[in-house]
Amino acid sequence: QVQLVESGGGLVQPGGSLRLSCVASGFDFVGYFMSWYRQGPGKEREERELVATITGSGNIVSYEDSVKGRFTISRDDAEKTVYLQMNNLKPEDTAVYYCSTLTTRRYWGQGIQVTVSS
Repeated sequence: QVQLVESGGGLVQPGGSLRLSCVASGFDFVGYFMSWYRQGPGKEREERELVATITGSGNIVSYEDSVKGRFTISRDDAEKTVYLQMNNLKPEDTAVYYCSTLTTRRYWGQGIQVTVSS
């Protein structure tokens, strides 16, 4: 059974940083693409926004335009963990962040709240 468990969210002031972690289990983590999505306030599940993706090898990453230069996705295959380092956070980054992967179907973590506010 695939499980994805996020941690590291919270309340931070604009300009601050957070590091999200997602520990995976129930599938062979190595070689699978891993992604972070976010769902902003008042948005529906179908409106979740793809924030960042890292390939199975970890050699290729991609980012949504608004987070380029501020967010960094990485992975530790030995720990079966994917990270999202978020720097220079802005109020518009406020959302529930979800870790996700696609195996036989798309799987989601439970989500973790990130609030950027002064």
